[in-house]
Amino acid sequence: MPDGRVVICDGKEVVITDGQSALDFIASVAYEYECNKIVVNKEAICEDFFDLSTGIAGDVAQKFVNYHIRFAIMGDFSEHDSKSLKDYIFECNKRGPLYFVGGEEEALKKL
Repeated sequence: MPDGRVVICDGKEVVITDGQSALDFIASVAYEYECNKIVVNKEAICEDFFDLSTGIAGDVAQKFVNYHIRFAIMGDFSEHDSKSLKDYIFECNKRGPLYFVGGEEEALKKL
């Protein structure tokens, strides 16, 4: 896959709810557009993703790692007051390949 192409999915519909939906998303976006970098709105991720006790975040992140896809979620994460989520966001942003960003410009820089 080309290294420079980034697909930005700015829809508001929830498309990632678990590991399987993440795989479906990767298949339909990354392979259709021949890219290995994807940006989505926070609204496209189910709310349970942001509750780390559900395990969804880890499962979804692992799918992107396994398929060598760099992935950014853009939005406002300040409404989540979980210390563990804030720590997770900090660690992800430090090393990738999953990033939590405020907007499109920041996403493009990270990826």
